[in-house]
Amino acid sequence: MSSPTDEIARLAAEMDRLANPGNPAAPGPAAPAPIRWRYADATKTATYGFLASLPLFAIYEVGILLANGNDGQIRVGADVWLKTLLAALGGTGWAAVGAAVLGIGLVVWWRERDRRPALVPRYFGWILAESLVYAVVLAFLVSGVVGVLFGAWTVPGTPALALAQMAELGLGLQLALSIGAGLYEELVFRVILVGGMFWGLHRTAVPDRRRAYLIAAVVGAVVFSAVHHLGPYGDPFTLSVFTFRFLFGLALNAVFLLRGFALAAWTHALYDVLVVTNSL
Repeated sequence: MSSPTDEIARLAAEMDRLANPGNPAAPGPAAPAPIRWRYADATKTATYGFLASLPLFAIYEVGILLANGNDGQIRVGADVWLKTLLAALGGTGWAAVGAAVLGIGLVVWWRERDRRPALVPRYFGWILAESLVYAVVLAFLVSGVVGVLFGAWTVPGTPALALAQMAELGLGLQLALSIGAGLYEELVFRVILVGGMFWGLHRTAVPDRRRAYLIAAVVGAVVFSAVHHLGPYGDPFTLSVFTFRFLFGLALNAVFLLRGFALAAWTHALYDVLVVTNSL
């Protein structure tokens, strides 16, 4: 029969083994092999964000080429901005675009080289389903808030004046632009703008991470809403439309922060598709 001292020593050794499963000096059986990443954790990574965005990129680029025809190259504004920047750096045409996509992929691969999640095919289907749920829920939620603020319930998809200019385009082009908006606007407004502002604020003026992200998210949502009123295909300005876009931008910031780029991009794209097809 073991003494109390021996029992305490055994419990201490067991606790040390549990707290340090990779420590070879700890007694007990070898640590089990690492388990596969959970869906919620894996799909927040840059690896899944990059791979899940490739179908959006392909559908948009092919759709734009097919839908524009001889009417010119009508594209998502954020796409034009990025490709103008790419051209200013000396890159034009499909070769430059392909090189940029490859470069992003290599950066993602290098960044997550030590903790790259396993690729689970069904996760990509789950991303699509989860994004669809977010798109529908956010459409009704934001429309309800705008309805309360302005005294009347709005169409679940968007206020009546929104996308008024888009309605003049063919359905094929509207669908292509919807897919492109999900990809390029999330890249510009969520990753570059909000992410960049957060990094700058946190490094220079706002030590608290939550406060820095909140400021960046609010400013980013204002800019996101404002740019939708610019250009020949911008929405006519009304306060209700601006507020709707602002709140929807905040909601997408939350999706990006909590669920990653893949979910934010697909939520945005599917929301726009539901709007232009009158499915909401």
